[in-house]
Amino acid sequence: MKKEFVVKSIDSAPDGAPYVVVSLSSLKDLKEGTQPQQQPPFGAPKVMGFSNMNDMMKDLNKMMSGMGGAGMQSGVTQLKLEMHEYKEMSLSVGDKVFLELSKAETLGV
Repeated sequence: MKKEFVVKSIDSAPDGAPYVVVSLSSLKDLKEGTQPQQQPPFGAPKVMGFSNMNDMMKDLNKMMSGMGGAGMQSGVTQLKLEMHEYKEMSLSVGDKVFLELSKAETLGV
């Protein structure tokens, strides 16, 4: 399977490690104008405020499922690339890229 994406953002590793996080959006999402809000890479924690316990209990399912902003971005694919991979590809925001997935064939297993 081969899919076409556009580089949405390139972020440094949140822990200072020698890699970058590349966020990709599908062309379909960009054409439709569905731009999800920018969030930290890999669904880093986001604080949600509640004014009382009833609100917290009412919104608990939404928060746990990620609809309240606590989960991964919808419509965005994120890749973790080592620095040498990133430099070899010389990616920049707005570049069109292809992501190809294939299933490894297993023989006799």
